[in-house]
Amino acid sequence: MIFRTIFLFLAFMATNSIALAAQQTYIVHLDETKIKSSIHSQDITKPWSQSIIDYISEASTKGEDEEEEEEILSPQLLYAYETNMFGFAAKLSDKQLKHLNQIDGFLAAIPDELSTLHTTHTPNFLGLSNGKGLWSAPNLATDVIIGVLDSGIWPEHISFKDIGFSPIPSHWKGVCEPGPMFSTSNCNKKLIGARAYFKGYEKFIGKINETTDYLSPRDSQGHGTHTASTAAGDIVKNASIFGLARGSASGMRHTSRIAAYKVCWPSGCANSDVLAAMDQAVSDGVNVLSLSLGSIPKPFYNDSIAIASFGATKNGVFVSCSAGNSGPFASTVGNGAPWIMTVAASYTDRTFPTKVKLGNSKTFEGTSLYQGKNQTSQLLPLVYGKTAGRKREAMFCTKGSLDTKLVHGKIVVCERGINSRTEKGEQVKKSGGLGMLLLNSENQGEELLSDPHILPATSLGASAGKIIRNYINSVKKPTASISFIGTRYNEPAPIMAAFSSRGPSIVGQDVIKPDVTAPGVNILAAWPSKTSPSLVKSDKRRVLFNIVSGTSMSCPHVSGIAALIKSVHKDWSPAAIKSSLMTTAYTLNNRNAPISDLAPNNNSASANPFAFGSGHVDPESASDPGLVYDISTNDYLNYFCSLNFTSSQIAILSKSKFNCSMKQVQVGDLNYPSFSVIFSRTGKSASVTYKRVVTNVGKSESVYEVKVEQPNGVVVSVEPRKLKFDKLGQKLRYKVTFFGIGKGRVIGSSSFGSLIWVSDKYKVRSPIAVTWQ
Repeated sequence: MIFRTIFLFLAFMATNSIALAAQQTYIVHLDETKIKSSIHSQDITKPWSQSIIDYISEASTKGEDEEEEEEILSPQLLYAYETNMFGFAAKLSDKQLKHLNQIDGFLAAIPDELSTLHTTHTPNFLGLSNGKGLWSAPNLATDVIIGVLDSGIWPEHISFKDIGFSPIPSHWKGVCEPGPMFSTSNCNKKLIGARAYFKGYEKFIGKINETTDYLSPRDSQGHGTHTASTAAGDIVKNASIFGLARGSASGMRHTSRIAAYKVCWPSGCANSDVLAAMDQAVSDGVNVLSLSLGSIPKPFYNDSIAIASFGATKNGVFVSCSAGNSGPFASTVGNGAPWIMTVAASYTDRTFPTKVKLGNSKTFEGTSLYQGKNQTSQLLPLVYGKTAGRKREAMFCTKGSLDTKLVHGKIVVCERGINSRTEKGEQVKKSGGLGMLLLNSENQGEELLSDPHILPATSLGASAGKIIRNYINSVKKPTASISFIGTRYNEPAPIMAAFSSRGPSIVGQDVIKPDVTAPGVNILAAWPSKTSPSLVKSDKRRVLFNIVSGTSMSCPHVSGIAALIKSVHKDWSPAAIKSSLMTTAYTLNNRNAPISDLAPNNNSASANPFAFGSGHVDPESASDPGLVYDISTNDYLNYFCSLNFTSSQIAILSKSKFNCSMKQVQVGDLNYPSFSVIFSRTGKSASVTYKRVVTNVGKSESVYEVKVEQPNGVVVSVEPRKLKFDKLGQKLRYKVTFFGIGKGRVIGSSSFGSLIWVSDKYKVRSPIAVTWQ
């Protein structure tokens, strides 16, 4: 097991030193075979790890005089580890370590080292490192402004302090808008602007309840604070949630300025408010817009975000949006306009595992953020459905569905659906339950999301859920226990999240969407100090940082990375920045295997471009891509013509009439960094030719040769097969012909490949998706 902090390995050697009251946290390695067969695993009422702790606690106090006993602190068990390693973490004194060394099976005790802190992992996972590459001083000038449209911001949070920041950039024209619990003094040189938009929302829903939300930029939901800090939060050392995921929290571009536009309220975000905020943000002078929101896919000229973002793009503003959380179903991707960077969500290599053990000794791994005192590591009665409540809704643990007499003192099994995952735990706790197993349905597959439950609880995948349901129905007195392992690193990653919305886009199959994937599962970021991490009313816990999952979390990662690229290439257009992120994205995980997909309906274990677009973002590579596919405003207008938009529909997007030329423009000729090919289902072979233009931004003199990975059922021909550049900024054209030879293909089926321009230094990759209609 690899932990975030770097531990200094010290094998413990027994000494005769005097017992001290001071304790230190150790990672203890043990021989599993010896421990499992020892006396420390014989007591079934407690886990082996607790038995060892009890033994060394008793041994360290024997024979001591009363005065010394009072000075000795009891050992404190933090986590038990049974998957990648075998052992535990505990706070121990020197004398307790001495007795631990006498246990048959003891291997080593490693002091927990916090002197060399890493980040809360996603920057590290993305290859960003202090003082190097994109995070070197010249690239972190504080002139880039990220506008975040969300649920507001908690301005006092330490992530938004402005210590060491230079004066606000001269191009900034925005304001800090006062309102309830928010004043102009809440802004500073980091948070340089804040506004709230609610007129459209109040027209839909009615007056905002000011006892539950602030009629100002202040965030009561937590979502906006979380996304803003993910994109541009300052570095905060020793951040964690309940001690989990400990490290230095940081936004992707931690020196960027933030402008917060509150457009989302308890019941949603009105499009009219979103349009107004985007319009104002561009006027204010933002360089990047981050929108972790959206609605059902619709034609671009009917899509408020597409319309507003097209205007922003024309003004040189990069727009990053979440793809949506409607996966794993096909054609659910939102925010699919070609000028928007559409971001899918994937896992990093950090997990928060739990171990569930049934009375029949079968075990399963789950996930949870629970770290409270009332652990359920001992076997307890297990109830589910009719044995938990007489109402049918008892299986979902909804409000009022559980029977206190049936639930009290037991672990309750709850199905996902109807109410939130943490609300289910609230109902179990209110009914006297001591724990909860949250089971996925078959459609939800093996996707596991970590939640800050208010009682000992864990999520489990569909396969475990099926076995647990069968176990409950097959024995008279089912029992289970839950053990909380802590934080684990170096898992296979990235993996596509099942919830991440998928392509092909139903409003524009000519472009592969989403564009890229980025970290979006179990993301630690800033949280309002007055909002509970679980968002349930009875939860009185408060945290500085919370862990949340969704494409809402992956979007601001890319927003911050785009700001980094903007720092290095100030003259690049939004399309050029987008191209650099797409053509340098990778498709292999940290085990050098294809990125896998948790979608339960995926026939292949590997993800495809309709899940991750071009692949997983790679910031450092994107800063030096070699070639870019640039797109001008006029290119987009001609693209609208190829879609047969009417002049009125084009005007909605462009703000003025545009006369389509008599020359026929082909849909696939938009200079996009990927290729989406549509073939009609016929018995005859078909072909289509697309044109592209690449701009040299790498070495002044360079030669690229093409490499093609052909999709099944397709032959791909590229002309020319070699591109020779003599200077920077030079543009060269090529064309690609796709020959469909897949006779009798199933309607709606797709195959995938790639086109890569390779030089001595660069690999410029574009995915290919071919669909038969």
